Amino acid sequence: MSNSSSKPETDVYDPVLVIAVSSRTLFDLKDEHEVYLKAGVDKYRSHQLSHESEVLNPGVAFPLVKKLLAIKHPKTQNPLVEVVLVSRNNGDTGLRIFNSIQHHNLNIQRAAFSNGKSPYAYLKAFGAHLFLSAHNRDVELALQAGFASAHLLTQKLDKENNSNTQSQVRIAFDGDAVLFSDESEKIYKQDGLEAFKVNEQKQAEVPLTGGPFKPFLQALHHLQSLFKVDETPIRTALVTARSAPSHKRVILTLRKWGIRLDEALFLGGLDKSEFLKAFEADIFFDDQLIHIKSASKHRLTSGHVPHGIANQK
Repeated sequence: MSNSSSKPETDVYDPVLVIAVSSRTLFDLKDEHEVYLKAGVDKYRSHQLSHESEVLNPGVAFPLVKKLLAIKHPKTQNPLVEVVLVSRNNGDTGLRIFNSIQHHNLNIQRAAFSNGKSPYAYLKAFGAHLFLSAHNRDVELALQAGFASAHLLTQKLDKENNSNTQSQVRIAFDGDAVLFSDESEKIYKQDGLEAFKVNEQKQAEVPLTGGPFKPFLQALHHLQSLFKVDETPIRTALVTARSAPSHKRVILTLRKWGIRLDEALFLGGLDKSEFLKAFEADIFFDDQLIHIKSASKHRLTSGHVPHGIANQK
């Protein structure tokens, strides 16, 4: 007879932040993915089963995940961040991934293996605030469903891009089409820089509409509020091509939302990479692929947000 009062297999806690990651962002599966692309799903399955006992190396999102999982409530010491695995693998091929999770001592207990289909449909059930994937179409579908999502450019980790040993998690965001809607960027793309500046001055007191990453930023802000200002485990930054006087609308919008960003960099079109290095960003989100590629060349973990007018085909 079953005992309804028996303890569940996992520790029960109420995370403030839920991050969903794909297997190809958590671990380096480049070689395995090549097998899948060139030889097909059956060969891929055979490869994973025959290498099941071999531990996978960390992937591009691994350092971020490890630091997020270490965040504990200042009073209860319960974990504040849950990471769930959402993967196109199936249970068989996914066993190697869970073996690697266990080997690396990552507290990841929940997963969805969708066997070739996009796993984005499970984000709502998990209560995910952010989805990181190496599959661009999955990211697009998740964004369309209202989830903050980014396509990570996979790369091998080395000492240079895995040297950020500080415990504090540092997250940088672009503004338009990421934290905010692309309403202002549309004017820039269609009518030019001067028209954009004129519009932002006229609309300075009118808050911008929220973009796809606003709910994620709100969740981060809530997590930060549990700590003293000088003890928060997360630090955020806005890194935008905007400059004065278009900065005013951004500042007033965040004030209207009741959200604090720790740092704000208004670069006026300068390359963002050096500033991201100075900030020591663990991850950076931008809607324009040119900025993502530039940051990736500097071995910075970067997430492309395929949203807004800059990504219309």
